[in-house]
Amino acid sequence: MLEGKAVVRESDMPKMMQSHAMELAYQALDLHEVSDCQSIAQYLKQNFDETYGPAWQCVVGVDFGSCITHLCGSFIFFHVEMMEFLVFKDWKDMDERKEEAIYRSAAERRRK
Repeated sequence: MLEGKAVVRESDMPKMMQSHAMELAYQALDLHEVSDCQSIAQYLKQNFDETYGPAWQCVVGVDFGSCITHLCGSFIFFHVEMMEFLVFKDWKDMDERKEEAIYRSAAERRRK
């Protein structure tokens, strides 16, 4: 396990959600080898999906680049010592809601 303090580099998440992300990172680092980035990322993603609904993404590693689109209020990038964590919610859930709204709108027009 890494013993360092989590440091937020950038985030637009509510503070409570940020704290939750960092706590899950500590838990994942306790449960998995530091070198097992995939299992650490999966742990965070599954917990975020269960707590905040589907479509969360997580990237964990020592050195990576990224270019993402995320829902407002769902992004955090932080590190614990040299291990970096990127957690965000993508547009999948938003697209499903949009499709539902289009379907409802079409159904309402047919009733009129």
